[in-house]
Amino acid sequence: MSTGHRITIEQGTEHVRVVRDGQTIAESHSPLLLRETGCPVRYYLPPEDVRTELLTPSDTSTHCPFKGDASYWSLAGAPDLVWAYPTPKAEVAQVKDHFCFYDTEVVAA
Repeated sequence: MSTGHRITIEQGTEHVRVVRDGQTIAESHSPLLLRETGCPVRYYLPPEDVRTELLTPSDTSTHCPFKGDASYWSLAGAPDLVWAYPTPKAEVAQVKDHFCFYDTEVVAA
């Protein structure tokens, strides 16, 4: 990691849900919480908690110097709604194949 840039990942127990146009796309009680300098907390959800049958792979990819290359998926009317790191850098290996959404709701217990 660069001086001053930090990423931490911890196993969460929050109940998180992703709903789009009234349809639940993902729901998890075991998200990974990724905290990165200058960014909001991101919830990375295990693949078994994501309705991947609703998602279409996108041609979009991005590169993060700290996490690696991200692949994206879209939902009808919501391009590039979700991303994952199929081959993340070793420092963030825990997020491999977990899905991250721009809009995630933390559900109060």
